[in-house]
Amino acid sequence: MIIWINGAFGAGKSTLDAGLREALPGSVVADPEDVGSLLRSSMRGHPHAVRNYQEYPAWRRLTVRLVTELHHLAGGTVIVPMTVLHQPYARDMLEPLAALGVPVHHLGLHTDPSPLRARIDASLEYPHDEARSEAVRAHRRRGINDYEQAFKAWLNTARVIDTGSLTPGQVLEAALAQLART
Repeated sequence: MIIWINGAFGAGKSTLDAGLREALPGSVVADPEDVGSLLRSSMRGHPHAVRNYQEYPAWRRLTVRLVTELHHLAGGTVIVPMTVLHQPYARDMLEPLAALGVPVHHLGLHTDPSPLRARIDASLEYPHDEARSEAVRAHRRRGINDYEQAFKAWLNTARVIDTGSLTPGQVLEAALAQLART
């Protein structure tokens, strides 16, 4: 099975992927950000470089390929924690993955803006580097409006888990319950 964890920056995707990996023996995590970093590095300074690597059709194709290959290699569950707010980009990846004949579960972690802002403001990504932590928080804050628009437009069709008032353990339980429903 493939579990795509989508949602706002700071909604708990990384925490959930760690919990799922522990709860689902033999599972692996495919991080599309690694593919994006590779493309960003390769295209740095090139006239066709773009700011958001998700705009590259190659990123979407390579992500599908990575997930597919990891599924074959691991022989089981692949967990994909990645915010994708542009519906056509999500479709470019989820449809080919579904065509593999493997169950694909699109989980959407939702948090209303107020608790999401509070969670972001309290985060400390780099405990010994406040400037770097604030840069991460600022990036996450900038994405809140885009996430809200995507949620209203289409992301609410995913299997939504409202993480606003749940502990990480409760989010994991809710995700496992969602996965058991199929």
